[in-house]
Amino acid sequence: MITSLFFLVALLVGVPIGVCLCLSGIVYIFATGGTVLFQSFPMQMFAGVDSYGLIAIPLFILIGEIMNSGGITRRLVDLSMAFIGSVKGGLAYVNILANMLVSSIIGSATAQVAIMSQVMVPEMEKQGYDKTFAAGLTVYGGMLGPIIPPSVMFVVFSVLAQVAVGDMLIAGIIPGVLLTLLFFIVIALMGFFVYDYPRSEKRTLAQRARTIVHASPTLLIPLVIVGSILSGLANPTEAAAVGALASALVGRYVTKEFKLKAMPAILLRSAIYSAVVLFLVAAAAVFSWLLIYGKVPQMVAAWIQTVAHDPVTFLLLANVILLVIGTVIDGIPGLIMTVPILLPIATEVYHIDPRHFGVVVVINLVLGLMTPPVGLSFFVASAVTGAKPGKMFIVTLPFFIISCVALVLLSLFPSLSLALLK
Repeated sequence: MITSLFFLVALLVGVPIGVCLCLSGIVYIFATGGTVLFQSFPMQMFAGVDSYGLIAIPLFILIGEIMNSGGITRRLVDLSMAFIGSVKGGLAYVNILANMLVSSIIGSATAQVAIMSQVMVPEMEKQGYDKTFAAGLTVYGGMLGPIIPPSVMFVVFSVLAQVAVGDMLIAGIIPGVLLTLLFFIVIALMGFFVYDYPRSEKRTLAQRARTIVHASPTLLIPLVIVGSILSGLANPTEAAAVGALASALVGRYVTKEFKLKAMPAILLRSAIYSAVVLFLVAAAAVFSWLLIYGKVPQMVAAWIQTVAHDPVTFLLLANVILLVIGTVIDGIPGLIMTVPILLPIATEVYHIDPRHFGVVVVINLVLGLMTPPVGLSFFVASAVTGAKPGKMFIVTLPFFIISCVALVLLSLFPSLSLALLK
């Protein structure tokens, strides 16, 4: 109780989550009188980041930075517009499709929302869309970032769960495509019953063909990353390194917007964000170690077994718990806090495949970024566009509902996550 109270107070007063985890571990050791555990404290932190798979994190972050600097995002949006054409509400579909393409490179929901809000919202406003709807739609498009590979959250889960990083990245492909299709359905229904969407500007077949030829080389980046993993030619870390090189070459010689003089600033930003993520992983290792020492997973398992009598009921209960946690805690810290407790219960008690459980956990925590009272992604979009976060949530509520439906489908049908792994 002392440890839990300290953790909540530290979190509420604004102490960074990684520091909270470390300090809570120290408080727990003092409270239990197990000062001998201090001898293993630094070793556990080091062991938390002593993983080859974690090298993929700074490389994926580097890819996103180079892509943004090289004007590749704009080309992917143009490519999406060429494919969608001049259908009614076309730019709304383009928003989601472009987010799907960009998410195969960036892998971070908040970073993707920040980038795509700058690109898509002004364009949608120019064509007559409501700014609040455009910003909210971009937020849900950003939800695809941590689901479609590459994904920093899947890499972190892989390390926490001791499963292959490549398996986790592949497991996110079908759920990501499923969410994209469900978002398309919601856009169509809202256009039929709620909004009178404007039509996208007409382009001739020749114009669309030129755009596709002009922008297609940018697809080389996700193809290199995902293709090399699926084909077995490279593991995720190697694929990330090749992807970083491909993004630099495309930005330098295809879009011609990537400048070598920008590289020091790009490397610095990538290093800072990578350090934050990896410190969280190190702090999580200590926190998980102490949770196991205190037999917390066993106590939680005993309680859950009194409520959930089968795997589906457990997953539905976990969905509620994770969604509530995700509303107040960012994705990676939420992952770090919940996986050590819930994963052993899922795998050992209910015999759920850890990769399937990982997809469910990640989608839940990402959806929490779009859920009040915090809704971090809405605040990011608000900072970029000026739209009100509360109004964004209300206007795009159907997307939240359909995301919850997707989570239920994933809970009922594990094959949606595991089909490509068989």
